[in-house]
Amino acid sequence: MASVHTAIDLAAPPERVWEILMDPRRLADWVTIHRSLGPVPERLRRGSEFEQTLSLRGAHLHVAWTVADLDPPRRAVWEGRGPAHSRAICIYELAPREDGGTHFDYTNEFKTPGGPLGAVAGRVLVGGLSQREAQRSLQRLQQLIAAD
Repeated sequence: MASVHTAIDLAAPPERVWEILMDPRRLADWVTIHRSLGPVPERLRRGSEFEQTLSLRGAHLHVAWTVADLDPPRRAVWEGRGPAHSRAICIYELAPREDGGTHFDYTNEFKTPGGPLGAVAGRVLVGGLSQREAQRSLQRLQQLIAAD
């Protein structure tokens, strides 16, 4: 399984950051590879599901997300099912900072289809793109919170 991890400090309390992170309708505001969203439940809870379309190197990927674990406003775990039996787990972890802000840790673990050969192909096709896009997304989140 491949993994991406990045973190950022945000100038808002965890409760405010949580509101943005847990509103799928706001994904377009900060996730750089987000393209579209299917119907979303009014309020997310453990077991909630929705579909998202992402774009990676020009290819559109449809991912069905399920909220696997929820501990507001500290931790959320998302499980994703993508094309050809690909899988992803996204973990959001928020911690309050002494200055009233929030430290946000983001982890995305993903399994490409095709076993070991698929994993090699995934590394060749995606390379460091996933890490760069995760960092860019968190920077956009930081700008969004600063402007909000």
